[in-house]
Amino acid sequence: MSNNKENKRQKVNNKNKNQDKKTKQKPKKKMKMWKKILLIILLILLIAGGVFAYRVYRNGGGLSGMLATVVGHDENTRKSLGELQVLLMGVSTDQEGVALTDTIIVASYNPNTQKAVLLSIPRDSFTGTNTKRAVASDKINAIYNLTRDPMETLEAVNELTGLDLQYYAIVQTEALIELVDAIGPIEYYVPTDMNYDDTSQDLHIHFEEGLQEIDGPKAEELLRFRKNNDGTSFPSEYGDNDIGRMRNQREFITAVVEQTVKLENITKLGSILDIASRNLITNLNFDVLKDYLPYAVEFSTENLQTASLPGSVPDLSQTNNVSIFVVDEEETALLIKELFYPEELTEEGTTDGNTTNTAGNTTNTISNTSTSNSSIKLEVLNGTNNSKVLQEVVNKLKEEGYNVSRTGTTTSTSKTVIANKKDVSTTAMNDIKEILGTGTISDSSAGGSSSKVDITIIIGKDYQ
Repeated sequence: MSNNKENKRQKVNNKNKNQDKKTKQKPKKKMKMWKKILLIILLILLIAGGVFAYRVYRNGGGLSGMLATVVGHDENTRKSLGELQVLLMGVSTDQEGVALTDTIIVASYNPNTQKAVLLSIPRDSFTGTNTKRAVASDKINAIYNLTRDPMETLEAVNELTGLDLQYYAIVQTEALIELVDAIGPIEYYVPTDMNYDDTSQDLHIHFEEGLQEIDGPKAEELLRFRKNNDGTSFPSEYGDNDIGRMRNQREFITAVVEQTVKLENITKLGSILDIASRNLITNLNFDVLKDYLPYAVEFSTENLQTASLPGSVPDLSQTNNVSIFVVDEEETALLIKELFYPEELTEEGTTDGNTTNTAGNTTNTISNTSTSNSSIKLEVLNGTNNSKVLQEVVNKLKEEGYNVSRTGTTTSTSKTVIANKKDVSTTAMNDIKEILGTGTISDSSAGGSSSKVDITIIIGKDYQ
């Protein structure tokens, strides 16, 4: 009897033990399942990360490759993108009913060569048929004001330049202010003292020459400046009146571009596009623009060429007492080739006095405006506090065969400027920039120049 009881007790104990084992084993099975799930997730992430990293690598690597991958590009997308050319028109909105496009610039960017161009169209460029019967409405800046059709201005620019521009963008005052405030302030060297007041427009421009931090409202004032209250304008070596104004506009835009593509501003691209979509009048599809953005972060302003259409300002007695700018067709055709179609000059070889100089995959064209370095007269001005710099630069230029006919000092400046005074070829200007290792190229030749030198070089503190 006792044995039966003992056997029953043993069976109960065994049953309880089995239940305990089952209870303990269930959490172990759950743990193993979670481990499997985590392992699968990690494996998926590793594969996805590897695929993403590979695509970034195939898209060129770096920030550009990452952005290109994020927006869905592959290694062939960039190759399929052509040069983007846009006509920029700046319109002030401070006068009701007036919409003069006093700022007109052709802007181009090639994502494959990383080359860009800013070409100013003088606002008084004559678009009529007879200069002796000129009227104010014959000026290119009046076309949009009269028609409110930006395509009319675009077609006029195509007629003057021989380009085939398809896109335009009208930049209103509000867009400029918002854009500069979004990425700024912009560090910019103001080229001269500016003191101008126009109470009728509530416009007051006051800057001291030197490095300044420019916010949105100041940017509008800076770009509208042409002359002071006393009638003086930009210094002659910079370019008087409208020539200086256009140069100032191009150089400020260069500074804005330089700051926009900085790494810390990449995260602001969304807000920049939002500002553009709200304030720009354009026929450029923003989906098209977004395709270029991943590659624009690689851009360096060292690859930016700037210029203004060449021409002259006739005597008022010959133009019905209307101040106009007459574009030089022959010189414009040559400039357009140098800036936008250098391969055509290369194909021409030595025809018409042109020669070519090819190194690797880069082809440089030397215009017949200068057949040798020794024929180019240079003026070198020292804008640094180091007297040894002047002689060092002069020696470098002379070693390359250039004729340094004048030297001197000028007011302290932070940036080196290479000013074209006599229609010197773009190639020669870039050659001098390469010799110096720095410098902003500017064109002071449009409208004629009485300078006794071909190029003025102002050495800034950025010269190493």
